[in-house]
Amino acid sequence: MLDWTDRHCRYFHRLLTKQAVLYTEMITTGAILHGQAQRYLSFNREEHPLALQLGGSEPQELAACATMAADFGYDEVNINVGCPSERVQKGAFGACLMAEPLLIADCVATMQAKVAIPITVKHRIGIDDQDDYGGLYDFISTVAAAGCKTFIVHARKAWLKGLSPKENRELPPLRYELVYQMKQAFPDLEIIINGGITSLSACQTHLQQVDGVMVGREAYHNPWLLAEVDQAIYGSIPTAVDRYAVLEDFLIYIEQQEAQGVRVSYMGRPILGLFQGLPGARQWRRYLSEQMHQPNADAQIFKQAAKKVLDAQPRFL
Repeated sequence: MLDWTDRHCRYFHRLLTKQAVLYTEMITTGAILHGQAQRYLSFNREEHPLALQLGGSEPQELAACATMAADFGYDEVNINVGCPSERVQKGAFGACLMAEPLLIADCVATMQAKVAIPITVKHRIGIDDQDDYGGLYDFISTVAAAGCKTFIVHARKAWLKGLSPKENRELPPLRYELVYQMKQAFPDLEIIINGGITSLSACQTHLQQVDGVMVGREAYHNPWLLAEVDQAIYGSIPTAVDRYAVLEDFLIYIEQQEAQGVRVSYMGRPILGLFQGLPGARQWRRYLSEQMHQPNADAQIFKQAAKKVLDAQPRFL
């Protein structure tokens, strides 16, 4: 979710669910250690529980970033071993690291020696021609021996050459059964499934076999899905019951951020899908897409866009 799940997106998602764990976009160790750590690591306290996802492969650098994450108050640090982009591969991290389980184990052990918060790993079921039970078993077994207790498994393999990141999310077949088999093989580990999951009913089906479900792009494009999570998955009171009320709450945040010099266009992207599936949703998206990049755009454009949704239906849902 690089460039997607920034702090503005996460604040919006937290208005929809109080229970689900939120993850940052992948941030490289170099950006944190040699860039602007405050910029990359800052978050709103409302975002908890929150995990920092790191891209890197040098154990000491990852450990230094994990230490900073703990100091900032993150609840978890996740190592990305699943991103297949060539740009990421050139940095020697992401999915290519599945070929080096001993290195990932070293990273985990070095990080855990520095912090008390959990270190988790997100990865694919395999890379290139290696996507069998034995290869995945060996990867998890090796990394678990270093102390990792939680594995988030994208149920597709990654082709390191020849496919774009988008094609790597769509063309390799989903093999959910292989992830289920990992849970059976490692009952004491937390196994979380990811990939192609677009509904709460699908989440509930997967939860009969594994410990957790990660939803990525569907939560971004259809965020109201998250409004069902607290009750359907956690059995608690729903956090959000009215889309317009959520918008009103987010507008307060937008106005606060505007006062600090943040442009509306940076905060508007995550809510383009708020009215997905309702009459007027297309007009909402079109109006915002046209207006929020204007130099004088402010919070009022969201109210004007919402009116188009209200006008498209007899009763607001």
